[in-house]
Amino acid sequence: MTIDTFDGTGVKPAHWDLDAVVAALRVSREATHNIRHQRRVRELPSREALTTIVNGLSAVLFPTHYGRPNLTDESIDYFVGDTLNTTLNRLTEQVRRGLQFADDADMGEEALTQKAHDITRAFAASLPQIRALLVSDVQAAYAGDPAATSIAEIMLCYPGTIAILYYRLAHQLHRLGSPFLARMICDISHSLTGVDIHPGAQIGASFFIDHGTGVVIGETAILGERVRLYQHVTLGAKRFPTDASGMLIKGTPRHPIVEDDVVIYAGATVLGRITIGAGSTIGGNVWLTQSVPPNSNVSQAQMRSD
Repeated sequence: MTIDTFDGTGVKPAHWDLDAVVAALRVSREATHNIRHQRRVRELPSREALTTIVNGLSAVLFPTHYGRPNLTDESIDYFVGDTLNTTLNRLTEQVRRGLQFADDADMGEEALTQKAHDITRAFAASLPQIRALLVSDVQAAYAGDPAATSIAEIMLCYPGTIAILYYRLAHQLHRLGSPFLARMICDISHSLTGVDIHPGAQIGASFFIDHGTGVVIGETAILGERVRLYQHVTLGAKRFPTDASGMLIKGTPRHPIVEDDVVIYAGATVLGRITIGAGSTIGGNVWLTQSVPPNSNVSQAQMRSD
């Protein structure tokens, strides 16, 4: 005789044939559909840890805005030093994890750890320069937006400013040889702000993204100084070259070059390795796939007439 057991709620427990499902998933994971880097199990960087790290770095760069508002002249350096030390230790571990997915990840654990320390040390040394760029970005936002009432408002309420902060940190990590970690930081920023900036993009000082939502900036884009973008602007690729086997060729220049003092209004789409000349204005909803000379004014009506 079979005796049914119940879970206390009067409902008979379900049976899922777990042994068979788990075994089939193992075959898929280990053999038929193995997508692991170099077919090995590796500890991935943690998004939660990276969020904590970026929050710590933000507090180090701007202690009273992103750290503790009650800091004094006497306590602020102690706060910065303690926060920086803790944050850099956390960052080193995440850099090490990210380096496991690089092309030269088989260098050995000791060498990998040393490289992570070297990258983190160089990153720490660059923080004053990163802060200088961020200050120029905030000042550009204050100067460029008549609705802005204070620097504090811009730093705490503008998603474009938050996205640029994340990008500046990620870009430096990308430059120093930690691209996977940089990409994850920018993806966290994308989730928070709706702004998608690839950490490989090169962006000059005094950069302002107004409103922010929907802005996309591709990996090989180059932006000069004092560039201003509005919501839903795309700086993207027009086409993707492939090799003889049909595989995409990675890393080729395929995104726009935007020179100094360019303004690109909401909804504009700028595609391909074209150049927007210095001092130009690109109107809203323009679809642009050809270079324009300096001091151009491109409107949607002009593009429709071409």
